[in-house]
Amino acid sequence: MNLHLQIVLLSPPTGVDFGLQKGSGSSYQVVDLKRSATGDLQFELTIEVKDDIAKDEPDFKGPFVQGPKLGRFIYINIGQNAGQVDSVWSRRLKIPLTGITQAIIKQAETITGAFLQTRVPGTAKDGGPNCATVKPFNGWHLITN
Repeated sequence: MNLHLQIVLLSPPTGVDFGLQKGSGSSYQVVDLKRSATGDLQFELTIEVKDDIAKDEPDFKGPFVQGPKLGRFIYINIGQNAGQVDSVWSRRLKIPLTGITQAIIKQAETITGAFLQTRVPGTAKDGGPNCATVKPFNGWHLITN
């Protein structure tokens, strides 16, 4: 089953490139590249839910999914890591896939157009782009149209 996700990066610093990391290791690509201006940035992607629905904790796969089982996440590459060679920033932001339950997946599956959304701070305490693992992470929420 495919699961549609939306990541909203809240008010990131202006003039910085952000993009989803597709793939891993040295052969990854940055896709859905966006330069921040005023306001929020949105990234939409689809991941695959592994077929073992008997387990309490779902597992995920696909070109955007990173990390070990029960610790999966999505990377947003920032500045130089997103290909912006003149940026002073070279960061990545980890968006955890934790908290996505079998129950919310089943709900999303039964509602046409439903997706899961998370909203994360775009600016770190140092005033630059938020990086490392999002903390605090407010989780994923079912959005229906």
